[in-house]
Amino acid sequence: MLHARGIAAVMIDLDGTLLDTVPDLAAASARMLSALGLVAHSQDEIRSFVGKGIPHLVKRCLEASTAAASAEVPQDGALQAKALALFQAFYFEESGRRASVYPGVTEGLEQLRAMRLRLACVTNKAARFTVPLLEQKGLAPYFELVVSGDTLARKKPDPMQLTHICAQFALAPGQALLIGDSVNDTLAARAAGCPVMCVSYGYNEGGDVHNLDCDAIVGSLTEAANILQSARS
Repeated sequence: MLHARGIAAVMIDLDGTLLDTVPDLAAASARMLSALGLVAHSQDEIRSFVGKGIPHLVKRCLEASTAAASAEVPQDGALQAKALALFQAFYFEESGRRASVYPGVTEGLEQLRAMRLRLACVTNKAARFTVPLLEQKGLAPYFELVVSGDTLARKKPDPMQLTHICAQFALAPGQALLIGDSVNDTLAARAAGCPVMCVSYGYNEGGDVHNLDCDAIVGSLTEAANILQSARS
């Protein structure tokens, strides 16, 4: 059960929580795989690959495509490196073209800011993609702090990003709520000692969000903000 009364900060995941970025990721993936002579994947397949950052996404794409290829394609370090470089180049062009802000996100952020809660975005996406995307979608001004996948030595599901944010805000972990969409978020939050909510509409690598170890499941950021507001009343 979520004890929301003492929450002083909210940390929010990006992909699958703030933004639906799968269309952009799928476009970059299709271009990457085409350049390698491999089979592309549907948006639903890409959605199930999202969760641990771009290198993991590229690895999953390669595994699925080479498994479907008629000829044996060696899974070696050189192929991984080439694929990753291609994906990053294509994604830099595609990022933001089709991504959309989920319903209730802007309104929820406004509510959280009106409650004077400190806000941070925490994502496994590299900063070179994260910051421009937040700016392009008009979300950057809401966040006092952005911690990307390459900001620190480790990323979710490791708790390092969350403990870093708590230290920057001079708060105990129990005062900083994480809102995410996947097992990586819940594992990181539990390891850091932070409460965690999960949105019902995210990715979670194709798994059921109801199976996650979270304190609450919400249908939108506005619902999350209403829960926190009610705890203050």
